[in-house]
Amino acid sequence: MPMRVVIIEDETAAAQNLTAILRKVCPDVEIVEALDTVVDSVEFFRSKPELDLVFMDIHLADGSSFRIFDSVEISVPIIFTTAYDQYAIEAFKVNSIDYLLKPINEEGVKRAINKWQRLTSVERNEYSERVNEVAQNRPAEQTFLVHFRDKIIPLKSEDVAFFHTFEERVTAYCHNGDKYQIDLTLEALQSKLPSEDFFRANRQFIISRKSVKDISVWFGSRLSANLTLETPERIVVPKARVHDFKEWLKR
Repeated sequence: MPMRVVIIEDETAAAQNLTAILRKVCPDVEIVEALDTVVDSVEFFRSKPELDLVFMDIHLADGSSFRIFDSVEISVPIIFTTAYDQYAIEAFKVNSIDYLLKPINEEGVKRAINKWQRLTSVERNEYSERVNEVAQNRPAEQTFLVHFRDKIIPLKSEDVAFFHTFEERVTAYCHNGDKYQIDLTLEALQSKLPSEDFFRANRQFIISRKSVKDISVWFGSRLSANLTLETPERIVVPKARVHDFKEWLKR
């Protein structure tokens, strides 16, 4: 029986490299699917495919792969891949969950597959449960490294009033009036920020609870969020998000 594998990786070269290594290490491997986003992965796993193993990159173009576990339960053993993610590495060590550091090589893949092959069916179920638990209990990111002139400085999320995207560039606006370019999309930020403190108001804004001064009723059953500092454009919360926004404010 071939080993049925799914690869979740948003870097084409990395996905091709892993595919080549897998075919060399396991000539009978069947690459069932190669996915590169959280959204596509959630849709794929909702179909409950029959798989043996998943190789999953931690950071995808539309956010952390841990977000996949927020929407679906994955009962297949997972080998995570990462360039560097200290939380993930420590969590995997504690829970005996395997991971591969990039650049991925043949030796690492062999080790991971050998470990998977030694697991009993009961151990594989326990393994999957631990993966889901680690993903669900991941900590929100509190500090980002941003470039400012010729320096790199740490920016705490608690100092940010809102994030705004314009022409595919994201800027963090701080409570004290400072602003910094962020090398992440709003989608990626949304997966990292603590949801109790930050809300994705619309396609352009993620706002901090501390920055909300009041809200106004806007046209078409929408709301306008008014912040404690000036924003590049009006923050209109669409009708579909109004209920969630009000619930968020009440927490």
